[in-house]
Amino acid sequence: MKKTLKMPVVPVNVPRRNYGVLGRVARKVLLLRGWKICGELPQQDKFILAVAPHTSNWDFFIGIAAMFSLNLKVSFFGKASIFRWPVKSLLESIGGIAVDRSHSHGVVGQIVETFNQSDKFILGLAPEGTRSKTVEWKTGFLHIAKQAQVPVVPVSFDFAKKEVRFHLGVKITREINQELIEFKQVFSNVCAKNPQAV
Repeated sequence: MKKTLKMPVVPVNVPRRNYGVLGRVARKVLLLRGWKICGELPQQDKFILAVAPHTSNWDFFIGIAAMFSLNLKVSFFGKASIFRWPVKSLLESIGGIAVDRSHSHGVVGQIVETFNQSDKFILGLAPEGTRSKTVEWKTGFLHIAKQAQVPVVPVSFDFAKKEVRFHLGVKITREINQELIEFKQVFSNVCAKNPQAV
């Protein structure tokens, strides 16, 4: 019997993009490497995917492979300075959006505007903001979720279990620091690529 990659069903209202051959290749690579995709995606057309722990460049490749496998249309923001030739077209083709750090509303304000102006939009990010060991996570994603009134879906990359897991989405309604403490607990038993960096 032919093996197929274990992965969740994507609800119809979640933003999709048909990656064609890339999707098939990504599913094959994850399957051959022993990975699976678990959990459930929210039945929402706008939300934030917050990925952790982030300790290696491998996280990016696993994330892209999962996105291609599920045919998810995920966007991510980056400094405008990196959106230059020869990588600009590639970054934009996989969902990259340049952000202007001098914008009058700041980065958070720009992203909230994007959510408010979009019918469907998924934002992917790493709350830690760095691959290095860090105790303090950035809280911008929680401010964005609260102001745009969209849920945050924790996504864990567990390299011991070889598992990408979508956890239950969280509505951000309370004080941000308290929300962050509870959010980080979701990842307490997840094995990073480089555990010593967690």
